[in-house]
Amino acid sequence: MATITEAKVIVTSPGRNFVTLKVTTSDGVTGLGDATLNGRELAVASYLEDHLVPLLIGRDPARIEDTWHYLYKGAYWRRGPVTMTAISAVDTALWDIKGKVAGLPVYELLGGKAREGALVYGHASGGDIPELLDDVAQFQEMGYRAIRAQAAVPGSPGTYGIRHGTVATVYEPATGALPEEQPWSTEAYLDFAPRYLEAVRERFGFGFHLLHDVHHRLSPTEAGRLGRSVEDLRLFWMEDPSPAELQESFRQIRQSTTTPIAVGEVFNSIWDCQQLITERLIDYIRASVVHAGGITHLRRIFHLAELYQVRTGSHGATDLSPVSMSAAVHLDVTVPNFGIQEYMAHDPLTHEVFRPAYELIDGALHPSAAPGLGIELDEEAAARFPYDPKYLPVSRRTDGSVHDW
Repeated sequence: MATITEAKVIVTSPGRNFVTLKVTTSDGVTGLGDATLNGRELAVASYLEDHLVPLLIGRDPARIEDTWHYLYKGAYWRRGPVTMTAISAVDTALWDIKGKVAGLPVYELLGGKAREGALVYGHASGGDIPELLDDVAQFQEMGYRAIRAQAAVPGSPGTYGIRHGTVATVYEPATGALPEEQPWSTEAYLDFAPRYLEAVRERFGFGFHLLHDVHHRLSPTEAGRLGRSVEDLRLFWMEDPSPAELQESFRQIRQSTTTPIAVGEVFNSIWDCQQLITERLIDYIRASVVHAGGITHLRRIFHLAELYQVRTGSHGATDLSPVSMSAAVHLDVTVPNFGIQEYMAHDPLTHEVFRPAYELIDGALHPSAAPGLGIELDEEAAARFPYDPKYLPVSRRTDGSVHDW
């Protein structure tokens, strides 16, 4: 019987910070797992190195389910983003190993493909409406069939989701001793957002999926008002309309609008979304492999969602490494209730370290058919990019009080 002989935590910053767990077995098989928690990367690295890695040595890598519960229940202090991101890394690495040992891609171990590729959406944005429209046109030219639209709100420098530079440029957290503090006006946003979403439909029509991210910035009442105002635009979804700590608050949003609702990129367990799913308060669950307990636990969330006709729409921004994206696509192509996958192209520097084999073809990601997850990590390249402390912004209302970013 093979055992785990080494588990190594690799912190690197090729374009942005990533934490990766590399697990090696006595047979020389290796597996990779993403452990990146954006803005709190070193907390997870420490959790892995100080607490989980010693528990892995000598264990059977094939016992994925048992290892998951051993790490989750054994700590007594359950859940939370740091714990669950660390467990995700272990779980994903073990699935990678299992696929390599079996000589099969992970999607075959999950029951085989239910679809050839996973439909993705890109991130179009602009400093004003004309810039946004030009960006949407670029994404359509690249073959995207689903596009998220965000435009800078006049007078609100803290508008979320505005990319600076070319289509390939990623969002960058601020580098420095303290987070950037950004002003925000909900009133200005509620006035402006429907106007630019309408402009997108007027220019490009309804032949593609149009998405929009609110980024937790509205109350349930405000979210209901926004949803009603854009119903004729037939959004694919309105993402993260309100903070979801109080799951039942989404009942008010649901009763206020027919615009589909997506939420969950900050969730880290099935209990964060149990009520949202079982009471049909959302249409799409956005939990991700890296933050929701790995393939094993995210699969449980997706199976629960299937029972209640809730579809998947996993988080997939560049604060997830290509390891997570590889794992996500393997899961996406197998679940019957797949909806869509968020996708942002990583910085070219990132691909000097991470070498994924998934492919973007006609607006959909296709997983590698290689054994395991189909991704490699170059440790020598990783060493060239040391950790770079960065913070996500902090949002403040016009009166100076802290708001949800």
